[in-house]
Amino acid sequence: MSEALNPETPEAVLDDDADQAEEEKPLKQRKNGLYPGVSDELAESMKSGWADTELHGLEPIPQAAYTAARRAALSARFPGERLVIPAGNLKTRSNDTEYPFRASVDYAYLTGNLTEDGVLVLEPTSGGHKATIYLLPRSDRENGEFWLSGQGELWVGRRHSLTEAGQLYGIPASDVRELTDALREATGPVRVVRGYDAGVEAALTDKVTAERDEELRVFLSEARLVKDEFEAGELQKAVDSTVRGFEDVVKVLDKAEATSERYIEGTFFLRARVEGNDVGYGSICAAGPHACTLHWVRNDGPVRSGDLLLLDAGVETHTLYTADVTRTLPINGTYSEIQKKIYDAVYEAQEAGIAAVQPGGKYRDFHDASQRVLARKLVEWGLVEGPVERVLELGLQRRWTLHGTGHMLGMDVHDCAAARTETYVDGTLEPGMCLTVEPGLYFQADDLTVPEEYRGIGVRIEDDILVTENGHRNLSAGLPRRSDEVEAWMASLKG
Repeated sequence: MSEALNPETPEAVLDDDADQAEEEKPLKQRKNGLYPGVSDELAESMKSGWADTELHGLEPIPQAAYTAARRAALSARFPGERLVIPAGNLKTRSNDTEYPFRASVDYAYLTGNLTEDGVLVLEPTSGGHKATIYLLPRSDRENGEFWLSGQGELWVGRRHSLTEAGQLYGIPASDVRELTDALREATGPVRVVRGYDAGVEAALTDKVTAERDEELRVFLSEARLVKDEFEAGELQKAVDSTVRGFEDVVKVLDKAEATSERYIEGTFFLRARVEGNDVGYGSICAAGPHACTLHWVRNDGPVRSGDLLLLDAGVETHTLYTADVTRTLPINGTYSEIQKKIYDAVYEAQEAGIAAVQPGGKYRDFHDASQRVLARKLVEWGLVEGPVERVLELGLQRRWTLHGTGHMLGMDVHDCAAARTETYVDGTLEPGMCLTVEPGLYFQADDLTVPEEYRGIGVRIEDDILVTENGHRNLSAGLPRRSDEVEAWMASLKG
């Protein structure tokens, strides 16, 4: 990785009004950089001789009409108030390297823009709101920012000009470096989405309240409960790529056996990066007893023939919608008798849960239906004393089922998390909602309450279900679920 002359950007990023400050405060150099400074002649040379690369006649991004409708709904909910929604800033990974940037969900949902330091501001007007997207403009060539700053375009790539951004996102764009001063001078009621941009929050510190800001956060979370047509299409893309990622993994299980769970993680990640933006969450590549750890993301364990592989993974699209799919696969291609017994019980529970996903039904219905099946199985196997109603009332099945049977899905893997309980868990399903159905049974390796043959076996089956006008659609139906179909599918891929 090459060394930027000036990775510490505050002194390097200079706006047009900072000429005097530029003279008084020279660019700060890396402590152990190989160049001691910049000659006047080199600085002058770097200012000129560059072609005009401005892009003209850009078409709006595909979701521009949808983001406009989302902003209109937000405007209608908070008339007469200034609304501030930041994208967030780069976060340091170590020293002068940063984590890959991912825009805040609320900002991306309302703009479609995914770049760091962006801020959407809705200014109240007599007829609603005027939206402005505040962004970093193109790197300045006159003051040398583009090649001297660690975040200059020569180092990290070209940014869109403000004019280009306005065309792409359908929102007038302004220089974000001027925003904090404007916010400090703002009058009237203001709300901000907190936790993403400390500078923006500091500028508004005497103008906002935690209670009012929480109302904004809750509204934006609930707005995503029902997906529009664009979102449903992106979720299907994410799932389709995820299906191909699972196929990739099955084809290389022999290589994973020779190495570790990390081979599985890396194989799936390759598909995510080739066809999408990233994985939507840390992939769970849990072989053998690791399958009993619900969020096993260390992925450093052995992969052994005869064990099960619980693979819980999802591709995130370029627009940040993620799949969330789980299959529990026999590493050697065939379930043992006890593995099949447990797997088939989870499959039966999932079938009952998916069948309960219907418009007008209660959100909890799919969870209750799945848990009832699992509780019945546990009673039948003699692992817990019945009757089933007693088990469910006391929650005794949870020793082995552990988690809820699903969650909303979208731009976050656990989407709409800030929504009110009455509109989410206690709410009613509507067409356009997308959720996971993922029952599981987990028999810990040290659980002395179950026969030894059960111990160390964990099974989860998870699919992404879109509520439709007449029922539901399984977006991940491209991956087999029934045990015999899984075995045949794996054999065909390895064949």
